[in-house]
Amino acid sequence: MIVENMNQSKECPLIEINALCKSYLHANMIVVALKDISLVIECGDIYGIIGLSGAGKSTLIRCLSSLIDPSSGKILFHGNDIAHLKGEKLLNFRKSIGMIFQHFNLLNSRTVEDNVAYPLEIANITKKEQKKRVDELLKLVGLQEKKHAYSTFLSGGEKQRVGIARALANNPEVLLCDEATSALDPRTTKEILDLLNTINKKLGLTIILITHDMEVIKKICNKVAVIEGGKIVENGAVSDIFAHPQHLTTKRFIQGASHEIPTEFFKPLSPNRKLLRLRFKGKAASEPLISQIVKKYNVESNILLGWIDKLQTIVVGTLIIELTGSPDGIDSSLIYLANHSVQCEVLENGS
Repeated sequence: MIVENMNQSKECPLIEINALCKSYLHANMIVVALKDISLVIECGDIYGIIGLSGAGKSTLIRCLSSLIDPSSGKILFHGNDIAHLKGEKLLNFRKSIGMIFQHFNLLNSRTVEDNVAYPLEIANITKKEQKKRVDELLKLVGLQEKKHAYSTFLSGGEKQRVGIARALANNPEVLLCDEATSALDPRTTKEILDLLNTINKKLGLTIILITHDMEVIKKICNKVAVIEGGKIVENGAVSDIFAHPQHLTTKRFIQGASHEIPTEFFKPLSPNRKLLRLRFKGKAASEPLISQIVKKYNVESNILLGWIDKLQTIVVGTLIIELTGSPDGIDSSLIYLANHSVQCEVLENGS
C-alpha cells in the first residue's frame, strides 16, 4: 500500500533559489541562459514555471535536478546548498527528485513493470520489494492491466503514466515535470493533470511543472513564475496573477488561455469612450459593480464579452465592456472599480 511521503521536513521552504545565474560558451560567445533567478517553493506546492521556447525553463529545471551546475547563485534543498552535497548526501538528494519528460523516455526493450522497476534495480532493492512497489504504483496510475505490455504498444497517455510511476519509484519529495503534457491531446492532457493533482494530494508530493501553456497552469498549479529571456518577470499565487497580471508577457499568456477579443470591438479611442478589460475575483465577483457605476457616474456600459476562469483555489471572472460617458464620469468609474478590487485595463487594438 502506498503511504504518504514521510520524508518531508516540516521546515519550509522545501526549495529556495537565490540569485541563480547560468552562462555557457557557444560558438565562441557567452550565452546567458538564466539571470538572477530567485524563487521559493514550499512543501506541497504545485509550482508552474511558464515561458516561451528559449526562455530558460529547461536550463532552470536541469539546475534544480543537479544535472548541470549554475554559474553563480544557490539552490537550497531543506536549507542545504545542493552544490555542496557529496557522496551519500548527493545520492539521497537525487533520489528525492523524480522527473517526467515530454517524450516519456521509456526503455522500449522493457515491459511496463520493468520500466517502473528500473530505478529500484539501480537502488539495489530486492526483487520481492520491487514487485510490491511496482504493483502499488501501477495501481496508482491505473495501469495494472498493462504491466506486461511493451511501451511500443501503449498510447501517449499510457506512456506518460508509466513515466510518472517510474518517477515515483524511490519515494521522491519533488516531481519535476518538463513539458509533460505538450505531446498529448487535450483530453489526455486533462487526465494526466488530474492524476498529478491526485498524487500531489495523496502523497504530499511537491510538483514543479515546466510548461509553455497557461491552460496547464490554470488547471493544476497553485503558484506560477513567468520566465522570459532567462529572468523571472512575474511570480505569485495563480489566482493573483490571473486577476492582476502586471507584465506584458503574463498578460499575453493569460489572454491566450482565455479568449481572443474580436477585432470589431476595437474603435478609435476618445475621451468619451473606453474599451475595458475588467477582472474580478473573490467578493468583487458577486457585487453589482457595473450597475453601480452606471447609476453613480451617469455612464453607459455595454458588456461585449465575458468568461470565467476556474482556478485551483478561486474563480476569476473577466468582462470586456465598452464604457461611454463624460471623461470625468469614466475616470470616476475606473477609480470606483479599482477601489473595489477590480483590475481595470484600457484596451487598444492589439491588446
